[in-house]
Amino acid sequence: MSVETIHRWRDGELEPLDYCDPSETTIQVADSWYVTDGTTLALGLHRERFLSSMDQDVRDATNADAFWDAVIALIPRRGDWFPRVELQNRSGAALLVARLRSAPARTKNVTVTTLQGADPRTAPRIKGPDLPTMTRIRTEIQRLGAGEAVILADGGYVVDGTHSGLLWWRGDILCGPPAEFERVDSVTVRSVLALATALGVETYGEPVTPAELEGTELWSLNALHGIRIVTNWIDGPSLAEKPGRLAIWRARMDALRKPI
Repeated sequence: MSVETIHRWRDGELEPLDYCDPSETTIQVADSWYVTDGTTLALGLHRERFLSSMDQDVRDATNADAFWDAVIALIPRRGDWFPRVELQNRSGAALLVARLRSAPARTKNVTVTTLQGADPRTAPRIKGPDLPTMTRIRTEIQRLGAGEAVILADGGYVVDGTHSGLLWWRGDILCGPPAEFERVDSVTVRSVLALATALGVETYGEPVTPAELEGTELWSLNALHGIRIVTNWIDGPSLAEKPGRLAIWRARMDALRKPI
């Protein structure tokens, strides 16, 4: 049975929050991570991304560091969870909110499609402000049979997914969009690239159009699913898969999980 409880941070405590409040609310910063039986991947990087995305005065005024610690203490050490933390603006006031959610079903593969039209992101380097738009897009493309939309930068270059980062293989070289392309700093992508470097696997940033990914093995990565292989690109390039590679890398990433 799916579970979700919502808490707000007030006076140094997490307290249950009833969302019947009609106040205007926007998400300024957000982060989420997958927890299984009290273990997770790269929690320190999630903490860094969430807290460093705030203005320092807001971080200090809300005591956001203590909020993070309280959220970690709230997460059960048994079961599968997908908590989310948010810095909200509610009628002009900063509010920290924690959502303790049961983890949705995880998958190992995904179908993608190209997002048509202009890039809809308003804050491409910060996770949070564009979440409602990305969720709306995902709902729309699900009618096409896709689970992710690929966002294109100026020039038609692949830059990101609506809810994932993207990496691809050219032979034994692990590639991704150039660092200068504006996108959310995916913790899962960072972790995979760091692991590749530790293993002596060559990595490379390259600007590519969808057509230039023809015949590559394409991965979609995020905190919930970890590494997923893209098995189909609707109205896009034909993709490949090296047998066994995905399983090996998913096992390697699972081995990096640490207690929260």
